[in-house]
Amino acid sequence: MATERITENMVLREMKCFIGENPFGYVFPQGDVSVMDKIDRLLRLAGGKPKVCSLEDMTGSGKGKARPEFIIAFKNDIDTIMVVECKNSAKKHASVQMDHPCDYAVDGVLYYAKFLKQEYHVIAIAVSGISTSDMKVDTFYWGRLQDTYSILEKARDIILEPVNYVELVKGKKLSKTYSLDGIRNMAIDMHNSLREIKVTETHKPIFIAGILIALNDPDFLKSYSALPSYHSVMQNIQNAIENVLRKSDIKSNRIHYIKQVFGTLQENTKFAEIPLGHSKSITWYIEQLEMKIKPMMDHADHTVDALGVFYHEFIKYSGGDGSGLGIVLTPQHLTEFMCDLAGVNKNSRVVDICCGSGSFLVTAMGKMFQGANREESKRIRESGIYGVEFDDGLYTLAIANMIIRKDGKSNIYKGDCFHEDITRELKDKHINIGLMNPPYSQKDVVELEFVEHLLDILSIGGTGVVVVPMSCAIGTKYGHVRERLMKKHTLQAVFSMPDDIFYPTATNVCVMVWEAHTPHDASQETFFGYYKEDGFVKRKKLGRIDAYGKWEAIEKRWLSLYRNRDVVDGFSARRHVTSKDEWLCEAYMKTDYTKLTQEDFQQTINDYLSYLIKSGDVYEA
Repeated sequence: MATERITENMVLREMKCFIGENPFGYVFPQGDVSVMDKIDRLLRLAGGKPKVCSLEDMTGSGKGKARPEFIIAFKNDIDTIMVVECKNSAKKHASVQMDHPCDYAVDGVLYYAKFLKQEYHVIAIAVSGISTSDMKVDTFYWGRLQDTYSILEKARDIILEPVNYVELVKGKKLSKTYSLDGIRNMAIDMHNSLREIKVTETHKPIFIAGILIALNDPDFLKSYSALPSYHSVMQNIQNAIENVLRKSDIKSNRIHYIKQVFGTLQENTKFAEIPLGHSKSITWYIEQLEMKIKPMMDHADHTVDALGVFYHEFIKYSGGDGSGLGIVLTPQHLTEFMCDLAGVNKNSRVVDICCGSGSFLVTAMGKMFQGANREESKRIRESGIYGVEFDDGLYTLAIANMIIRKDGKSNIYKGDCFHEDITRELKDKHINIGLMNPPYSQKDVVELEFVEHLLDILSIGGTGVVVVPMSCAIGTKYGHVRERLMKKHTLQAVFSMPDDIFYPTATNVCVMVWEAHTPHDASQETFFGYYKEDGFVKRKKLGRIDAYGKWEAIEKRWLSLYRNRDVVDGFSARRHVTSKDEWLCEAYMKTDYTKLTQEDFQQTINDYLSYLIKSGDVYEA
């Protein structure tokens, strides 16, 4: 059936595997296991699925051989196999007595499993539905020669990668390949369901981050699926949050606030009415985050802010790009470029005074760990990373981000980055690198004032790398702030970035590099880069991606031009500048005419003629 094929393809896609040999083992379709004599014999013993057959009936009926959608065998665990049965309709998931193996996914997969378990440990997966949003999934484990099976509750309505099912059975930590699509789909599901139960935009990030924090408590991780009621689950989340945050030296008032949010949610009657274990229940959210998102965050490159990406995708569905809710995610390759510009290494002390979910801090910490020994890594976690965040939800996300990365002391301050107490404490930390994407278009404070404050916090000779709107680099704007900046700090470099680097937002930005507490000497040249082509392309539903793998080579060239202060026509320039000058490469670089073609010339002539006709200066013949 065509629709059933859709379900089968969905399963393969979610499992990230394909028919035939995979790195972990083999996927056989429709019982085609002729090369696996033992499995083939058992499927022939099962025969064709009967219309009605109780699980107690071990007699195969029907001619031929059983044909489950997939049989999966493992290279490193020859005693364990998986069997998958699919139905296109969620209404055909399971019968009341589970005795109709021909018509229902659960009934069918258990029918196959009861034969296969004579020789194997069997992981049996029943999937019904044609999309991840409406599918039903039940997973069972039937040990070899055991009289009965067990239900893997944590895998309910979730499809994992095959190896993770084996790890789940063994009680081991799961890993999941980082996937932007996976994060996006999960974000959509969670957003829609939280909206249905009236969780506010303010509470959503704390809800997500709080659960991720709670999942770092071993006792909660083991026990939550067995808790008897909604209220007991919510109470245990609060207790787990407190345990984890106290171990991470988070201040009591912040712990209280996060717990308070869950206390508010505890009174949500609509949420409380959903039976535990059912789709969209509190345990469903915990299972989804534990099984799908946290393993992905653990498995992602250590410089990737996977939680930030998840939340950014999540809030996009709240009606906009997320900027109105307090977050505009800095693209990952831009955070890495800025860290490389700053020269972040294991000896650095890094601060972001507008840290959001912690994207710059995560990236910086990942680079600091490179080449660090155990003692150095411990020091990095305890005193290498600092952040400030005003928003309650984003602060909680930043804390969760640090904890997921096993940060033993999250030096994330909750409050206004301009507050005297926070400023004084940060100045005492001898921080030598500042990274920041400040809030744009604030009523009371312009972007360059955030930059000024960041530089003031850094130690003498420290490096500040910031991404700001292009307007900050134009001489006629923010003149008084620009003048103050140059009286105290040196503008080392400015880079004009791709016009759509923050796609889908329309903000054009530049990256500035400053040396802290060294007054700008106008007799010294500032480096300007025209870095407009990063190799990224737009793809539907994916945004801007490095589809052709160009970024690594492009970044190397950008860094080389800057470090060597090379002037290349069309790419870079050096110029003596003051606070009154433009701080953009476009004002100073020479055009690279070698790249111009006859087609470029003709297009320019055509555009000019069109302009003349439109203005009425010439008329069409």
